[in-house]
Order: sequence, then structure tokens, then C-alpha cells
Amino acid sequence: MSLHRQTVAVLALVGIAIATYLWLHAIGVVGALKCGTGGCEIVQASTYARLLGIPVAFYGVVGYVALFGLSVAGSQPALVSRRWPTRWLVALSGTGLAFTLYLTSLEMFVIHAWCRWCLASAAVITAIFVTSLAGFFRKS
Repeated sequence: MSLHRQTVAVLALVGIAIATYLWLHAIGVVGALKCGTGGCEIVQASTYARLLGIPVAFYGVVGYVALFGLSVAGSQPALVSRRWPTRWLVALSGTGLAFTLYLTSLEMFVIHAWCRWCLASAAVITAIFVTSLAGFFRKS
């Protein structure tokens, strides 16, 4: 059974929603962010909100879509017993978690503002990584 892959798929959908909202804000489709603290606007307006000229949130959308696709594909009957989808889920979510930790440290130590949406995304990628890791160490 690939319960961990199905769980990752659901969590990735949540991540897609959050990252898409932030990306749409970054490209001007969505007005002011609904955050409650003002910290989201500060974080999103910082120089760290773009990487190579592309909004960081777009990388989140791409990453979450990749995690969703991989988890759904890995849940198909022909791949349920295969280990490689879970290995890739661990690797991809681990990369996403590392990048998220970097961005969160920038919020804390450099920008001095917290974006609740970014923190929600951080919680989602952490849950995806932990779930994937648990699936990786599960005995077949």
C-alpha cells in the first residue's frame, strides 16, 4: 500500500494552493496579501523574494506540482511496490525543505519579518518530507 504517497499527494495540493497564491501576488494578479500582520508584504517585497529574476513562489509551485505528480504516479498499481518513487519523493522534498529553511532563516535574521503564508508552506514541505521519509524507512 502506498498510503505515504497518497498523503504526500494531498499535502502537495495544499502546497500548490499556497505557492500559487504567493506567485499570483508576486506577478501582480492578486492585490494585497491577506496575512494579518503585514509581514507577508515585507517579505514578498524583499530582494530575497526573487531568484534569478523569478519569484521564489513560482519555484514552490513547480516543486509542489512535481511532488504531486510523482506521488500520484507512484500510487498507481504498477508502481506501488517500487521503491524509486519514494526515494525521489525524499530527495525532492528534502531539497525543498533545505531551500525553505534557507528562506525562513532569511525571514528571521535578515528581513526581520514573518510571512504566515511562507510559514504555512514551510509546515507543508516539512510534513511532506517527514511522510516521505517514513515511507522510505517502512519495511516492504
